[in-house]
Amino acid sequence: ALPAIVSGGVTQINIFVGTIIASGAASAISYLYYADRLYQLPLGIIGIAIGVALLPELSRHLKGGRLKQAQQAQEKSLLIAMMLVMPAATALFVLAKPIVSVLFERGAFDANATLATAAALTVFATGLPAFVLIKVFQPAFFAREDTMTPTILAVISVVINITLSLLLFPRFAHVGIAIATSVSAWLNALSLIGILVARGHFRFGAAQWRQQGLILAISLVMALLLWFSANALGGVLVGSGSTLIEFLALGLLVGGGMLFYFPMLHLLGVARFGEMVRQMRRQGQEQEL
Repeated sequence: ALPAIVSGGVTQINIFVGTIIASGAASAISYLYYADRLYQLPLGIIGIAIGVALLPELSRHLKGGRLKQAQQAQEKSLLIAMMLVMPAATALFVLAKPIVSVLFERGAFDANATLATAAALTVFATGLPAFVLIKVFQPAFFAREDTMTPTILAVISVVINITLSLLLFPRFAHVGIAIATSVSAWLNALSLIGILVARGHFRFGAAQWRQQGLILAISLVMALLLWFSANALGGVLVGSGSTLIEFLALGLLVGGGMLFYFPMLHLLGVARFGEMVRQMRRQGQEQEL
């Protein structure tokens, strides 16, 4: 259990280390804390949920010698994870300032605090897909009773994070710590994927490349639409003087992004949602039997 605890909690370990280093600058811990709360929400809902659900399914297929089904389960988890995390990451990146302002800017949390927190959030947003990928691919090792490989990678990730944090903090303050956390997460995620591919435990087929490419393209277009919409709303979104109006404006942006993103996934054939629901129902019935 100990290796699994270390490797599974590497993101939290990196954040803890970053918090200690951030104590060297005034308010840096607070900026990181508020930014962390925002990107941890999609990470907890998407990454951790998928990781928990994937491990027993992979274990059943591997112990039963059903390698094809194990590959399909990994592919499906990757697809669902990226479908959900990419719009969240791009929205947090593009709307970092209005999100932080609407949610937190009141009382002692002033405009300067909004800018500082938003700067950290934009960097964390670039690392969000990596944080989720770690949760998606670690179960592939655990299901094969290999806890040491992800643990070693987790330790390396922590060392890289500490090194980069110490190097970047003097110049970039709390944003340097966010950079170090995101970079170490990407190195960890890519290492997990690379080792699985090298061992023949996972492969990216043409369909996977097409799906992931379309998800990225749709997310980028959605990001542009959100950016233009946020600028168009202007003072209504930030500085309107009415918390209710600002919340409604932010909700309108988020809702508009979803109304563009998910129908485009369906229209371009990335995911047929009716078919996915039927598959999940069949799997639930098979597990009950």
